[in-house]
Amino acid sequence: MTILVFDSGIGGLSVLREARVLMPGHKFVYVGDDAAFPYGDWEEGALVERMMTVFDGLIERHAPVLIMVACNTASTLILPHLRARYDIPIVGTVPAIKPAAERTSSGQVSVLATPGTVQRDYTRSLVSEFAAQVNVRLVGAEHLAKASENFMLTGDVDEDLIRSEIAECFVDRLGAKTDIVVLACTHYPFLSQVFRRLAPWPVDWLNPAEAIARHAKTLLKEAGEVEDVQDIAEFTAGRPQPDMLRLLSGFGLKVLD
Repeated sequence: MTILVFDSGIGGLSVLREARVLMPGHKFVYVGDDAAFPYGDWEEGALVERMMTVFDGLIERHAPVLIMVACNTASTLILPHLRARYDIPIVGTVPAIKPAAERTSSGQVSVLATPGTVQRDYTRSLVSEFAAQVNVRLVGAEHLAKASENFMLTGDVDEDLIRSEIAECFVDRLGAKTDIVVLACTHYPFLSQVFRRLAPWPVDWLNPAEAIARHAKTLLKEAGEVEDVQDIAEFTAGRPQPDMLRLLSGFGLKVLD
């Protein structure tokens, strides 16, 4: 049985990694909509139309039993449209604001996201509903998703850029310091060690990938048969460059042309 994991690029590999552990025996199809990356640059209506067209083709080709939208920006827009059109379990990726609000000791929480996710009413409604008693700072990072993809592909990191992108996450209000930063983009967990090294003080970098995978598992109607399956990947911009192919091979993914 096939599980479809969708992202705007390769950040969703952080979700795929956890999903494989919890749902062995299923065939995973990883899809990167790299022809449209980054999603934050798109107008909402045009992005929804594009994603629905892409999903129509994917669902027709792969007939998935479950869809995981492993992208925060996409999830804030596309989930209601997908659920209205398809009778398939669909799991989105939303900022982990509720668990952060429950876990914070200082009452200072930051949400590190793309500008698109920060601007969505959906994100702000999560703050209002689950974190009204907590000071939540929404930080839209312009270049962090691209920097993460570059780091994953090359191992190179621009420390000055990273330090600048995360700086607004750190708040000190009369000694009450930010103690949790929500990673609200699936690209960001791959930079977690860099974040920890460059942060002005230690915080809990909250990665929701495992929780997303656990939720997805509860929606599967049947367990997958334990068998040797080849997970595959495809990209909307065509066959990836050699460095990308090496990365995907390391994740055990065969790339479709």
